[in-house]
Amino acid sequence: MSSKSSSTSKNSAEFNLTAIVVFIFLSLFTLVNSSRPLSQFKPKLHYDDSLTYLWPLPSQYTYGNQTLTVDPNLSLVVTGNGGGSVIVKEAFQRYKYIIFTRASKVSRSTAVSYDIQKLSIIVHSDNEELQLGTDESYSLLVAKSDERSIIGEVTIEANSVYGALRGLETLSQLCVFDSGAKHVIVSKAPWFIQDKPRFQYRGLLLDTSRHYYPVDVIKQVIESMSYAKLNVLHWHIIDEESFPLEVPSYPNLWKGAYTKWERYTTEDAQEIVEFAKMRGINVMAEVDVPGHAESWGKGYPDLWPSASCTEPLDVSKNFTFEVISGILADMRKIFPFKLFHFGGDEVNTDCWTSTPHVNEWLLKNNMTARDAYKYFVLKAQEIALSNDWIPVNWEETFNAFASQLNPHTVVHNWLGPGVCPKAVEKGFKCIFSNQGVWYLDHLDVPWDKVYFAEPLEGINDTSRQQLVLGGEVCMWSETADASNVQQTIWPRAAAAAERLWSDREATSSLYNRIDVLQRLEYFRCLLTRRGVQAAPAQNFYARTPPTGPGSCYNQ
Repeated sequence: MSSKSSSTSKNSAEFNLTAIVVFIFLSLFTLVNSSRPLSQFKPKLHYDDSLTYLWPLPSQYTYGNQTLTVDPNLSLVVTGNGGGSVIVKEAFQRYKYIIFTRASKVSRSTAVSYDIQKLSIIVHSDNEELQLGTDESYSLLVAKSDERSIIGEVTIEANSVYGALRGLETLSQLCVFDSGAKHVIVSKAPWFIQDKPRFQYRGLLLDTSRHYYPVDVIKQVIESMSYAKLNVLHWHIIDEESFPLEVPSYPNLWKGAYTKWERYTTEDAQEIVEFAKMRGINVMAEVDVPGHAESWGKGYPDLWPSASCTEPLDVSKNFTFEVISGILADMRKIFPFKLFHFGGDEVNTDCWTSTPHVNEWLLKNNMTARDAYKYFVLKAQEIALSNDWIPVNWEETFNAFASQLNPHTVVHNWLGPGVCPKAVEKGFKCIFSNQGVWYLDHLDVPWDKVYFAEPLEGINDTSRQQLVLGGEVCMWSETADASNVQQTIWPRAAAAAERLWSDREATSSLYNRIDVLQRLEYFRCLLTRRGVQAAPAQNFYARTPPTGPGSCYNQ
């Protein structure tokens, strides 16, 4: 055998071995990458008309068996003390576009008589301040005309404009385009819904330090939050990787941004806050101190303990707290929400003890590094309180020195279960974000684990349950940016949204897992119809694309 033929035989054998290895790898990858890769593992879900395809599920509702048509020229009448609200009128225009975007393209040669021609919204209060605890309750009636009225109408009644917004979202989900008849219908009418949220705080954290998100992308996230009735955007603006926000009092701080193109001006931030308010969503800003702050020193190196030891922030210098005061004074002009997040997590104090001038300060003040951590957090809390903010801190502060925390502190759980029961036992308010279930960057956490997580777990006393403000899913952005953030958020964030809005009894016992999944897949498809890049609900790893052909409603 020639050397050439011998070489060819060897290469052929290597190729065959490689092909087998690749085949096995791809087969295993397919099995791991999807919880339902093969037909025998993929239960066929038939459309069940007995289910209520509203997300999140309303508190109380009744329905009938009529099908009503809705006029694409639906008119609006707003009455009550809040009748002049621009927030309501602009929301009506947004939802009118969503509901009738397909029906409006249909040309009709003859006049059509529609069952529903008018939307009447009654808003009892003209107070448009948006804060924690703002009334979001509403009632919704969808009925055909009767002998008292020749015009069929929908009526939304709410105490605040923000309740009216929630009612509009529910109405928009009732309205479906009938592609056969080519008009919008409401099935199972008449509907009567009385609804209110279970928790006052229903949040989504968005991290814009690990990756920068353009303003329009943040707006898209906010818009999609309103579809699931979430009401707080926790804007984790700054971290050790980058400082993208303009701070007029200390203009060099945003030298810590990745580039000059990845920054938020004060006008950008104001625009985001206003955009969110128009959708009934508060924006809670976070400045995480004293750790997670290396980026601050790019503009002001004196904030570092030393050039070679760059975080936590230098606890020994008054300048550090002057900068924090300046940041908060500037941010208070932008963020009206009463809660302000001051971080306080994952603080490694080695830099303080290893840097001579900081260590000298510790000795002079008879402090250990642990004492200095407490000193820093409490001093930062005082600055927040002086700006009329309620401080929110990650749970490490509570775990380390609960008895010294300001009594108004909101403890933000993340490390695991069992923290909120301890916090409310000591009289603190708490926000639930257990990373094992509600960290969206944990791509292997399935939708049902998110859905059945319970913020009140381990808290049986009613008065202490009231101290749990609610919960928040967290979109940390180490592996997410504008290209994939929405499919990482949705639809799993919707699972938490229903847990936070809907009655526990209804969502835990009324529906089994398959029923909830069918409703969630329906909502995921509603999101995609509205332009939200929501990933399939059942893939083993979140945000991965479909594993093969199939209906949107069974993925």
